[in-house]
Amino acid sequence: MLGTRTDLHIFDAGSVNGTRYCNEILLPYVRLFRGAMGLQFLFMDDNAPCHRTVAAEQHLESRCLAARTLPPVTIREIRLALQDEWAAIPQQLIDTLILSMGRRYETCLAVRRDHIPS
Repeated sequence: MLGTRTDLHIFDAGSVNGTRYCNEILLPYVRLFRGAMGLQFLFMDDNAPCHRTVAAEQHLESRCLAARTLPPVTIREIRLALQDEWAAIPQQLIDTLILSMGRRYETCLAVRRDHIPS
């Protein structure tokens, strides 16, 4: 993200639990990276069990490192998420998109000299 990569971290032995994840990943890497990124920072993990422990969640919350929320998995959650996202789209953006459709259509015709295949 910053034009470089971090060193590969290999856990020497044993399993990774929430405490080890906090001590060996969150503290030395994530906290410093957040400081470098500032407000643009969004922490994403892969939802491994050690990432979801109470210790890891408390560590993230105490340092204002909000992890992404879990994706919706049930139909009801998906519907609610879609409704929230739809409501969050500013009306001005929708109006601008609608008003741009004529220009987009004309550009397509000029480039392809035909309709857009479906």
